[in-house]
This record gives sequence, structure tokens and C-alpha cells, in this order.
Amino acid sequence: MTRPDLRLAIFDCDGTLVDSLVAIHEAMVAAFRDHGLAAPSEATLRGMIGLSVAEQIVVLAPGAPPDVRVALEDGYRFHRLSRRDPPEPMFPGARDCLETIDRAGILMSVATAKSSKGLFATLERHDLRQFFVNLQTGDRHPGKPNPSMVLASLAEAGVDPDNAVVIGDTRFDIEMAVNAGVTPIGVAWGYHEPQSLLSAGAQEIAPDFSALTRKILDRFC
Repeated sequence: MTRPDLRLAIFDCDGTLVDSLVAIHEAMVAAFRDHGLAAPSEATLRGMIGLSVAEQIVVLAPGAPPDVRVALEDGYRFHRLSRRDPPEPMFPGARDCLETIDRAGILMSVATAKSSKGLFATLERHDLRQFFVNLQTGDRHPGKPNPSMVLASLAEAGVDPDNAVVIGDTRFDIEMAVNAGVTPIGVAWGYHEPQSLLSAGAQEIAPDFSALTRKILDRFC
């Protein structure tokens, strides 16, 4: 059951809250090299962020047998999670945005292709867990742009789709929001070009976190 007085901002993580491209690429390169395979370029991987690791592997290693694909997934996760200091800084202004939205009484959640373990590690590293009422991760849902993560976030928060927004940097985030019937807001600092986000259905593009904060407050307050 939803409450008409509640509002929810659903954030993607990689490319939206934190800049994790280098960490993702390094882990994928290490996994491929472990199996003697040519490593993907950063540019190739950049366009695939937002998809599940399994979906990325299918594209990056199309000729690999199923057992090797599984091993590549496991290897990626091992290399991704084993570093205590992964190069994954928050984007400038991200914390100020979350704090402002929190003070305004707007609920927040995360919908990410990260695993639960990976997301928890990121939130703990940056002391962000307290901002979010629920966390939806790639190991608990079908991959983006399937709307499952958004629908679960809405149900757990008790928020109607008309009273929510999805914030993301890839077309997969935008398509996920559209498929869930929730307004998508794209961000310009992430991994897909703004025009790609607009073509996917983003209603607007925030050039920085200050502008994003204003857009969310203007919509809900």
C-alpha cells in the first residue's frame, strides 16, 4: 500500500554516485588475463556499464564456453572486491546532494547492477548507507532495463510511481525507469552521452549535482 505524502529518489550507483570506471576496468582486465584472453578496452567497457556482469561477459567473450564465462564472472568479482582501496571516488557534490534531499524529507534508494556485497562495500567506504531506505542490487533482480529493481524499491518504500524519480547515467537506467512508469532524470557526468539518455527517454539531463538537487527539490517540494 502506498502513501500519497511520500516521495522517492532512486539512484544508480556506478557512474552516478561514484566514479568506478577505472576499478571496473581493472577488475575485468585481471579476470580476462587470468584466463589468457584479450582484455577489453576501457572504452568498450564504458558503454556496457549498467548491464549485469553476466551480460557484459557474453558480449566481451562471445566465443567462450559457459564454464569459462562463469569463471570470468567469478574472477571479475574476486578482483573487484579484493582491493581495500579501489579507485572509486564519489563524484563532486554527491554527498551534498544526498544530505540536502534527506533534510527535505524525500526518501532515497539505490538500484544498481552491483552485487549486494559490492554495494555494501561502496556505501560503507563512503559512509552513505544511512541515506537509503532500501537497496536493490543485480544479484537479487533481473538486469537493467528490466523494471524489477524500481518496482521493488517503490513497493518497499510505499511510494506511488508518480511520486518517484530514477537518476542514472546510462541508457539502461533510463529504460528501466520508463519500463517501470517512473520519471527518469539523466546525469551528464557519467558513462553514456546525454543524447543517448534523452533518446532512451530521460525527461531532462542534470549537468552537475547542484542542478540535480534543484530538479529533485523543484519536483517534490
